[in-house]
Amino acid sequence: IYRSETFLVAVHNTAASRRREQAIAIGKERREALMRAKRVCRAPLSGSDEATIEDGDMVIDEKADLETRTAQAVEELKSALSSQGKGAQKKKIEALRAVRRVLSQSEVPPIQVAIKAGAVPLLVQYLSFGSSDEQLLEAAWCLTNIAAGEPEETKSVLPALPLLVAHLGEKSSTLVAEQCAWAIGNVAGEGADLRSTLIAQGALWPLARLMLSSKGSTARTAAWALSNLIKGPDPKAAYELINIDGVLNAIIRNLEKADEELATEVAWVVVYLSALSEKAISLIVRSHVPQLLIGRLLASENLQLLIPVLRGLGNLVAGDEYMVDSILIVGNSITDQALSSLIKCLKSDNRVLRKEASWALSNIAAGSFEHKKLIFTSEATPSLIHLLTSAQFDIRKEAAYTLGNLCVVPAGSTEPPNIITEHLVSIINGGALPGFINLVRSADIESARLGLQFLELVMRGYPNGQGPQLVERGDGIEAMERFQFHENEAMRNMANGLVDKYFGEDYGLE
Repeated sequence: IYRSETFLVAVHNTAASRRREQAIAIGKERREALMRAKRVCRAPLSGSDEATIEDGDMVIDEKADLETRTAQAVEELKSALSSQGKGAQKKKIEALRAVRRVLSQSEVPPIQVAIKAGAVPLLVQYLSFGSSDEQLLEAAWCLTNIAAGEPEETKSVLPALPLLVAHLGEKSSTLVAEQCAWAIGNVAGEGADLRSTLIAQGALWPLARLMLSSKGSTARTAAWALSNLIKGPDPKAAYELINIDGVLNAIIRNLEKADEELATEVAWVVVYLSALSEKAISLIVRSHVPQLLIGRLLASENLQLLIPVLRGLGNLVAGDEYMVDSILIVGNSITDQALSSLIKCLKSDNRVLRKEASWALSNIAAGSFEHKKLIFTSEATPSLIHLLTSAQFDIRKEAAYTLGNLCVVPAGSTEPPNIITEHLVSIINGGALPGFINLVRSADIESARLGLQFLELVMRGYPNGQGPQLVERGDGIEAMERFQFHENEAMRNMANGLVDKYFGEDYGLE
């Protein structure tokens, strides 16, 4: 059952638009489920002089006290800026730290109070070229946490963006660059307009360079910021990123490391690249990335890592036939590993993993007869039948695509697909038919079409002409008749045509 208007056109034809929809949807999903889009920086970066908790670093919870302290701290920030002479630098650092503490130690940071008191233009001045690393680090940290706020609060950081981007550069210390990358990641996580601004200001290239850092937290922060920056819906940034020399090598190098947090962030970069850029897919599938993703999927139990790894693999399988035809070759150990890891995900308690694994399998099942047989003879088939009959609606739909694809091989361009009878009989005997009949009853037209297409297979291809009786016993006629006067002409014609063909005047006379 191919993912298209008719039964005959391959899955891959609609895969690109589907991947883009997925990419946009998961920006929201990622933010809600994993709280990844924006992050408050509460502790010093590893490697900074302040990596130990200092006096005064206690959580402040009294709201009125906190707001008073914030306004005072911003006032001191202002006066320190104009101080000259011997103790001026120390005064500046202390003033910055006071602002940073109130913005990082409360459960609900007083961002609005700091903005109203005029913190942002002051912090921009503290970011000026020639400032000490300590000063730059503290100012960038303050801006990071202001950018982690509500949408309007994030937008207030706009005047600081040119300097934050500038301090990502090679002349900056690693710590300063990492903190600026964090601030930029928070801004990019807010929305498409801010992403466009950052890209126009040149944030992409220096972030890509930082992803090559040998310091794990720096590479991790840069990858996270990059994934926020390229997540669309405009594919331009993803296209530009994959064209930067060394990016693919950085992805491979970081996926090879043991660090699961780093691999998670880099896997999200792969997700958005593969969702938004055809060129990226083509380069990625011909690199070592698919093998690395499959290895991670098989070995890890970390949900935060498994979700982007599986999504990235799903995009690659849907996006380039080379992935199925030339990498997932039946008989290769990598193909067995891929199937084992997908079956593991089908059996997971996590809804996202079950759905993603079903989607990836549906695209593999659209491949050669050997691929269909490999999936059919594995534990995937009973798991998919179970999901079709018992899972949430979106998962049932993905499982149905896979099971349908296991039952057919394409015929000529105008012919209905040829049926693999052994697979069809086994899948029906395994209990799948009620699940497909339920899809016919669905208000979702794509799912109802999928159900009708499967019923057509059953009625046309089940041995000894028993298909129509099986469909009738499952109340399939009644399910199809709901389309008798349906507003969707294609569905109406398809359902009425099937009822007329298989349950016409001669039905039951033999």
